[in-house]
Amino acid sequence: MRALLPALGLAAVLAISACNGGSKPSSSASSTPFASTACGTFSGRGCAPASERVDLTKPSFSDSTRITNPLFPISDLRSALLLGHVDDKPFRTETTLLPGTRTVTWDGEQIPVLISQYMAYLDGRLDEVALDRYAQADDGSVWYFGEDVFDYRNGAIALTEGTWLAGREGPPAMIMPGEPKVGDVYRTENAPGIVFEEVTVTTVGKTVAGPRGPVEGAIVASELHSDRTSEDKIFAPGYGEFRTAGGGDLEALALAVPTDALSAPVPAELASMSESAEGLLESARLGDWESVASTLARMNSAWKTLRAGNLPPMVAARLDHNLVALTRSVQARKSAQAAQKALDVAQSVLDLELRYRPPAEIDAARFHLWTQQLRIHAAAKDLAGATGDVAVLEWIRDRFVGTLEPAARTEINSRLRQLRSATDARNLPAAADHAARLGARLRALTDG
Repeated sequence: MRALLPALGLAAVLAISACNGGSKPSSSASSTPFASTACGTFSGRGCAPASERVDLTKPSFSDSTRITNPLFPISDLRSALLLGHVDDKPFRTETTLLPGTRTVTWDGEQIPVLISQYMAYLDGRLDEVALDRYAQADDGSVWYFGEDVFDYRNGAIALTEGTWLAGREGPPAMIMPGEPKVGDVYRTENAPGIVFEEVTVTTVGKTVAGPRGPVEGAIVASELHSDRTSEDKIFAPGYGEFRTAGGGDLEALALAVPTDALSAPVPAELASMSESAEGLLESARLGDWESVASTLARMNSAWKTLRAGNLPPMVAARLDHNLVALTRSVQARKSAQAAQKALDVAQSVLDLELRYRPPAEIDAARFHLWTQQLRIHAAAKDLAGATGDVAVLEWIRDRFVGTLEPAARTEINSRLRQLRSATDARNLPAAADHAARLGARLRALTDG
C-alpha cells in the first residue's frame, strides 16, 4: 500500500480531510462496474485485463466497521510490529488500530470506517506516518477508503504525496477479497496520477513461519506499481499483511496482538530487563561505569534465561543485536553511545512485553522511552533528531491518551505543546527539560 511541518494529530488531520472530502452521487448500480478500468501505470500498459478483476462490482456496506476477514482482520488486530531493513538500514513499523470510527462520503453514502495508524522508522528515526481508512463490505471483502500520508525528513514533514480519499480522488479500492483465489486481480489503490497498485493473487493455502510457529492459509500476491515494477506480498490469517520483499528490502511481521497475546503475567526476567535498561541509561549518562557493568551483567543473565524459551524470532534477533551493541559501547566506555543502545534494548524488551500487556499500556511506555530519546538527541545538539522525536510523541499520544482521565489527558497535551514550542524555538536544553518532566509525569499518571 505504500513504498518503502509538525505532526498535526489525528483530530486535526481527519478534520482537514473531511473538509476537503465528499463526492458527487453517481448513477452506478450495485451490479454494474464502478471503478475505472484504465491502467494506472505511467506507460498505461502492464495491467491485467478487466475480465480478471474482482473489484468492479460496487460493494454494499451494512456493517462496515466489523472487519473480520481473516486475511485482513483490522477490527480485531489492535497492534502489529513489523521489522526488516531498507537500504541496509534497520526498518521498523508499528501499526495500531485507533479508537472510534470516522465516516467517508462516497457515492452519496456516509460509510463508517476504521482508522489504522501506520508509523515507519528508518535507522531509528521517524520516516513515515499514514492514517489508513478501512471498511468491510457485506460479501466479506475489505476496502481501502484512503490515507493521509506524511513523509518525514530531518524531523519535519517534507511530503504528503500519496494522500487520497475515496470520493475525492477516486473510488474506494479493494484491499482483500472475501475469498481470494489464484488469478484474482484487484486494485489496492486506484487513483491514477496519485496512487496506483494492482494485485494478482498467485498462491493460496500457503503455510508460513509466524511469531509462534507455522501459520496456515496464507496467500501470496504480486503487486504492480505505477512504474511497472512489482513485489510479492504475503497475507496471513490473524495478521493481515505479513511480509513484503523487493529490491533487497524486507518488511516482515514480527509480532501482533491479540493473535500472539499470552494470558500470563510478564515474566520476571523481562520486567527486570526493562528496569535494568532504563537504570543503565541513567548510569551511562553519569559515567558510573561500575554501576553500568553490574546492571549489564544482570540484563545478560535475564536474557539468557528468556532466550531459552519460545520467543518471536524477529524480535528476539533484534534484541540479541541490541544487547551485543550495548555491551560493546559499555566496554568502550562511550557514554552517549551506551545510553542510546540501552534505549534500543528497552524498546525491544517492550516489544516482547506486548504479548502480555494491553497495547495502550505498551504505547504509554513507548511514549516514555521517546521522551528519553529526545533527551539523548538534545544532549548531542541534534535538533533534527529532537524535532522528529516530538513528532513521534504526538503520534503515539493518539494511541493511548483516550485511556487517561480527562484532567490527565489535558495535562499531557499541554506539556506536549510546551515541548513542541521549545523545539520550534530551537531551544534544546529547554526541550530536554520538558521531555524529562513529561516522561516522569506520564509515568506517575499511568503507574498511579
